[in-house]
Amino acid sequence: MGIGTSNFIVRWINFLTMLLAIAVIIFGVWMSTHHDSCRRSLTLPVLGLGAVIFVVSIIGFLGALKRNSILLWIYLIMLCIILVAILVFTVLAFIITNNGSGHSVPGLRYKEYQLQDYSSWFLKQLNNTKNWNRLKNCLVKTEDCNNLPKKYKTIKKYKSAKLTAIEAGCCRPPSQCGYPAVNASYYDLSFHPISSDKDCKLYKNSRATKCYNCDSCKAGVAQYMKTEWRVVAIFNVILFVVLSMIYFVGCCARRSAARSHSKA
Repeated sequence: MGIGTSNFIVRWINFLTMLLAIAVIIFGVWMSTHHDSCRRSLTLPVLGLGAVIFVVSIIGFLGALKRNSILLWIYLIMLCIILVAILVFTVLAFIITNNGSGHSVPGLRYKEYQLQDYSSWFLKQLNNTKNWNRLKNCLVKTEDCNNLPKKYKTIKKYKSAKLTAIEAGCCRPPSQCGYPAVNASYYDLSFHPISSDKDCKLYKNSRATKCYNCDSCKAGVAQYMKTEWRVVAIFNVILFVVLSMIYFVGCCARRSAARSHSKA
């Protein structure tokens, strides 16, 4: 790759990346002012990601623009650290999300989930009282469970619905309890549960209680987190490949800058 070509590519790649970083930072600020406390927990990671991308990009841009080998060394070192971090996180994400899958229930279009099926990391996080109380408060605030009657106005539609993992685990008692559904948000608890599962006794029809204290709810959250982590892991694989290509071009630009400096 020629001296001018590699520097030109690095400049434009990092210029576009800087614009992306600014967009990420703006999105983080918007989240902090427009979302509730549940979604606001993502604000700092989003702002941090945007800041890191911006700093690394501007160093690479200036290094290529000035053909400064020192700036390009700093840029390559930081980019290498980011690549290692992405690789480690991606491998851990795939390991953590390797376990856990739903169980089909006759007559239902959705699956039910059991907490013990998931990795020890998920169990540790979800069984931590402080963590779960925070997550539970978020679940109550979203009112996903209380909105089910609006989505499924008849018991027939509710029974044929394809509920999400959180709706199936947190908004209703496990099917093995045998409680008959009166509507999408109310079950007849006068029936004696046919299962010894502790979740059967923990479920209440109260809007603030439901099955939020149940292991089935934690399992539903674990399944949601698993799905999200898998998406992030796949995205990281793509990001790793793209950044590796940028790293290669950056190495070429650094060599070009070093040769240019030695000739001068």
